[in-house]
Amino acid sequence: MAAETPKERSVPPHEQCSPHADYSAHEADNSDARRDGDARRDGQRREMNMRGPVITRDENLSQSTYDQRLLERNADHDWMHADPWRILRIQGEFVSGFDALAKLPKAVTVFGSARIPRGQEYYEWGEQIAAKLVENDYAVITGGGPGLMEAANKGAFESGGRSVGLGIELPFEQQLNDYIGLGIHFRYFFARKTMFLKYSQAFVCLPGGLGTLDELFEVLCMVQTKKVTSFPIVLVGKQFWSGLVDWLQQRLVAEGMIDQADLDLFIVTDDVDEAIAHIVRVHERFTETNTADSKARVDD
Repeated sequence: MAAETPKERSVPPHEQCSPHADYSAHEADNSDARRDGDARRDGQRREMNMRGPVITRDENLSQSTYDQRLLERNADHDWMHADPWRILRIQGEFVSGFDALAKLPKAVTVFGSARIPRGQEYYEWGEQIAAKLVENDYAVITGGGPGLMEAANKGAFESGGRSVGLGIELPFEQQLNDYIGLGIHFRYFFARKTMFLKYSQAFVCLPGGLGTLDELFEVLCMVQTKKVTSFPIVLVGKQFWSGLVDWLQQRLVAEGMIDQADLDLFIVTDDVDEAIAHIVRVHERFTETNTADSKARVDD
């Protein structure tokens, strides 16, 4: 007896699908997966933190920084056990910085607010200044963060110059920006500041907050006390800096706390070309003086 041919089942309309149904379903699944992956990556970006040179996405992060724990009075550990190891960590930061920056060509540090977005005039100044510095064969160093630090790194990077970022562990604004060719992340402010002073030959201050003011007065003090020499300092933004300059004149100079000549340690300008020309001029004068002194010693 011949085998009975099975009857073809009719497919109800709601079960029917086009030839591309499987592909579409696959794409839908992939789209969901991509969205999930993007969400996870976004979450990871939000959770990523820098701990000195270490990047971590650990959710159970310490709420304090290495600097804070170093300086706090009521430490929760015994000095004899903790601080000797801390000293080695500090030494390590100096060694890493010296090693990474030893072959850096002549450089200018550009500082400014981390909170200024693209499109603002200050941001454009940062890009222009960095590009002009590269034209004059300077590397550009910044604090490595967003805002005006990013602007300077961007200007140097896109001009084909050396773009350096020296980041610092902070509870906020701590990610290195995307325009850094050489980046070092520090735990301790004093180690980072040493690198700025040691490997820079000039200092440009764009408008900024307390961090920028800290760095400005640090270098002013170093130049005034001749710890560093032939170190031009440029404040960019006359309207922004004029109140501070007036206060220095009307208080510190007027009350004899600094000399009138100390106000000549820096210039204030809105002109990018003037800022660069001042830096180049001071360095040329320094080179000529050194050459003349060397020749005089040889003649003697």
